[in-house]
Amino acid sequence: MTIALDLDDAVATITIDRPAKLNALDYATIDALTRTLDDLESDAAIRAVILTGAGDRAFSAGADIGDLARSIAGGRDRALREIVRRGQGLTRRIEEFPKPVIVAVNGLAYGGGCEVTEAAPLAIASERATFAKPEITLGFPPPFGGTQRLPRHVGRKRGLELVLTGDPIDATRAAELGIVNTVVAHDELLPAARALAARVVRHSPAAVRACLAAVTRGINVPIDEGLAVEAAWFAAALPEHGVPEGVGHFLARR
Repeated sequence: MTIALDLDDAVATITIDRPAKLNALDYATIDALTRTLDDLESDAAIRAVILTGAGDRAFSAGADIGDLARSIAGGRDRALREIVRRGQGLTRRIEEFPKPVIVAVNGLAYGGGCEVTEAAPLAIASERATFAKPEITLGFPPPFGGTQRLPRHVGRKRGLELVLTGDPIDATRAAELGIVNTVVAHDELLPAARALAARVVRHSPAAVRACLAAVTRGINVPIDEGLAVEAAWFAAALPEHGVPEGVGHFLARR
């Protein structure tokens, strides 16, 4: 197996488990991650997901170069099918997952590893983490959604600087740019991710899902369309009769 899964109450922790390969995302790993997310979505007991990497060196070094080379050698159609569709499918799955995915970046997050971090709604980095978009050194642009999500996170010019140079940045700079939420001591990474998950799952699943969907779907459309998305998800979070659970609890306390 190229991933490991740990279930602890309402939180599932997925670990990319290829430390000898710096947790590179070969096709088997990408497919396993996608299948695991499918299973966790249907498990009502799981309310949040933490995604991290095995070992102390890497969250993920990105796409597995051996797989990439074989697909590219097979021609453009094969490369698009096996690399782009598969990689974009994973990052889109993470981005649109109805439960919060928290990436815990325990080391380098290069290429696809950085793109997975960009796709997740929440991310925490170890002080040892580094980030880079080195695809340009291989002769092509980031294929897992990185040319689209990164500029939306950090702005066009700062995004292009990372994409066009391939230069790495440290965790502090990644937090300044908004690629991760915060930076913590290396030994505190998973406890911090679990604490963040606990702060989210204390709220109702319907409200969490509505907030995730409203932000994710609304952020890239004009404001009028975004407000319509917000209204639709507000309505979806309401029960057919009575008041939402949170409002009822508030009124009872008062």
